[in-house]
Amino acid sequence: MRTIRITALLSAVALMAYGCQKDPLKDMTNEESRIYITDHDSTIQFNSFHTFSVSDSVALIQNGQSGKQLTSADAAYIQAVKDQMQARGYVLVSKNDNPDLGLTVNRIISTTTGVISYDSYWDYYGSYWDPYYWGYPGYGYYLPYSYAVYQIREGAVSVDMVDLKDASESQKLSVIWTGLIRGSGIYNASIAPSQVKALFDQSSYIQTN
Repeated sequence: MRTIRITALLSAVALMAYGCQKDPLKDMTNEESRIYITDHDSTIQFNSFHTFSVSDSVALIQNGQSGKQLTSADAAYIQAVKDQMQARGYVLVSKNDNPDLGLTVNRIISTTTGVISYDSYWDYYGSYWDPYYWGYPGYGYYLPYSYAVYQIREGAVSVDMVDLKDASESQKLSVIWTGLIRGSGIYNASIAPSQVKALFDQSSYIQTN
């Protein structure tokens, strides 16, 4: 069984509710753009685990390729995860000391490229702006160009918690909790503690007692 929780800043919701007063996309601050998503196995008793270890680098997952890195922001996110786990009563140990839990931090970057056909665009949408609107009834639209290429770059930070305690019995590494942060300006060392805290704040079941 899985339970998913998603939260965003209330101010962002308020902005969307009052869109006629303020354009939520144009005027949204970095903080207002952020979304926090958590998912966990609801059959797991998190207080049955006592020790944990965190990966010493961050996995960079970019357009289907992966690698490892350790920037100042990476280190800040890793430290923030350690702080949150210790605040909830778990004991930090080395990965060689058979920890009950293993946590990884991942940076996800996705770049999507697409092509838009202006001919099709104006054939379909041009009727909304009949040339009569401009004072030229009976005219048609002419485009000296046909295509445009656009690119969208999206980023996220995820934290995964793996059950290492029961791995030898089940012969698999089960991801029992995951947290995802999306939004603008999230990969910044100065805000890493608050971003990770937001994930743990909505995951109160992660406790040793």
